[in-house]
Amino acid sequence: MSQIVDTATAQEFMKETLERIEEKHLVKIAEALAVKSEQFKKNFEQANFENLSDEELIKTLKLIFSTRRHLKKIKEEIGWADLKKHIQELLHSSQAVHLRFEAFCEQLTCIDEHLRYDFAGELLHYTFPDKHWLWCHWMWNPKLETGSLPLVTTEDFDLSAPNIAEAYLKVGKAVAFVHEVGKAAGFQTISHNLFGTDVYLSCVYVIYAYTVLRMRMTQEFNQVMPGVAEFSSRILGVYTIRAASQN
Repeated sequence: MSQIVDTATAQEFMKETLERIEEKHLVKIAEALAVKSEQFKKNFEQANFENLSDEELIKTLKLIFSTRRHLKKIKEEIGWADLKKHIQELLHSSQAVHLRFEAFCEQLTCIDEHLRYDFAGELLHYTFPDKHWLWCHWMWNPKLETGSLPLVTTEDFDLSAPNIAEAYLKVGKAVAFVHEVGKAAGFQTISHNLFGTDVYLSCVYVIYAYTVLRMRMTQEFNQVMPGVAEFSSRILGVYTIRAASQN
């Protein structure tokens, strides 16, 4: 496992995260992800899908941070009825999951490529959190070759792939190793389930983003950057859920 995960670097990212925020706040984000997942299960599990209203569909899809502003465009170019069919096939077809993932992305040509795999990745992960992993572009962007995963994996582990289906599998392998090594090495103590690893990887991205922005932006701009908890909650799509739990 350690041949894929750069354990020392992964531990350092968690150390820097905890210098900025108490772990209990990260636990709260993981708990908010569990609430988000229940919403996905409620609407997208096979038994409930046929009765899913457009209103419930929209409400749930707004929990996907990167695509919520594109829902109007998706409605205009695809329509809710066809989108439901595509989601049904992604989640419940008997075809291998990486092929379903690719097919779903190919149907959403109305939005940018990285938004497509954010969309597909969140649908699979939050509907079936024990079976499927998260893939968002802040974890791995194959076009730019950036994200939190290459920051905590070794140079020998190549995330590049010839197509989106194979890329999804590689991301899954990387997430699985980060999850298991994180538990063994003690740098992921947020939660024993994959939601804890989701939060950890979001923190890796946030810390990296802070470093880059600090070098490129003015001091005044850096002062208005959101804190770790807010930044992480927003890119994970649970900012409102987490805020509601604190009231």
